[in-house]
Amino acid sequence: MMKLRKLMFVLPNLFTVTSIFCGFYAMTLCTGDAEPVQMYQAALAIFFAMFFDGFDGRVARLTKTQSDFGVQLDSLADVISFGAAPSLLVYKWALEPLGFVGLFIAFSFAACGALRLARFNVLAARNPHGGGGSFFVGLPIPVAAGMLVSVIISHHAATQGEPLAEGAVVPMAVAVAGLSLLMVSTVRYRTFKDTRPNRKSALALMLVAVGGTVIATQLHPAWVLVACCGAYLALGLLESAVLVRSRLVARKVAAPGAVAVAAVIDDEGEEEEESEPGQGSDGPAYL
Repeated sequence: MMKLRKLMFVLPNLFTVTSIFCGFYAMTLCTGDAEPVQMYQAALAIFFAMFFDGFDGRVARLTKTQSDFGVQLDSLADVISFGAAPSLLVYKWALEPLGFVGLFIAFSFAACGALRLARFNVLAARNPHGGGGSFFVGLPIPVAAGMLVSVIISHHAATQGEPLAEGAVVPMAVAVAGLSLLMVSTVRYRTFKDTRPNRKSALALMLVAVGGTVIATQLHPAWVLVACCGAYLALGLLESAVLVRSRLVARKVAAPGAVAVAAVIDDEGEEEEESEPGQGSDGPAYL
């Protein structure tokens, strides 16, 4: 029985290691003078890495074999499969003609992904019981990598394997730089962990299905995946913009009362602030 229990602890880590293998295999396909078909295969390998990465945590929870070792291994796997591998892939596929600028932009994607994972681990260690929230802070690195590989896969399917056009190199560089900044930003992205079947979720699913059908019929079925990733990016930006606006409005409304109460002058003429030390005004931090 004890041996079986020990083997169960290996199972989720096996999924994580398989994700690392997919990322490593993608990098081997990108070395040298990689052809478009090889870069397409590398994108598919990273896509499969996303599949294994998505299931290792679920397997661990299902078998009740969560561990600190598994958490750290998962972060290291993400750096390889969704940081280094997509960076090398997008450099060979689109950014190489830009020379050092393209190399730096590709590196920034890997570096920002590593920084985001480090921030996630630090916050999780400080608040081990605070996980499972409704939002991520910053774009998750698997989603950022998924956006890149979905563009590569869709482009290959839509153009029958033609190389990227020269006019699309600069827009692609801007997109990679934008994804890098979103990973280290404080933009909130939904985890959808608290989603329940109801009228609102059914309406959202229907809109996604209708939008995907329109894109598949009017453009190309391959671009549906890109549209889904783009919709998730836009949703996070929109919700964060609404949140910032609501906070600014709340501060303006509270400003007259706050001025009257916050500053109290004592007998020596010293000013005392009526706020708790160390308490931020931005609310709780989400991972």
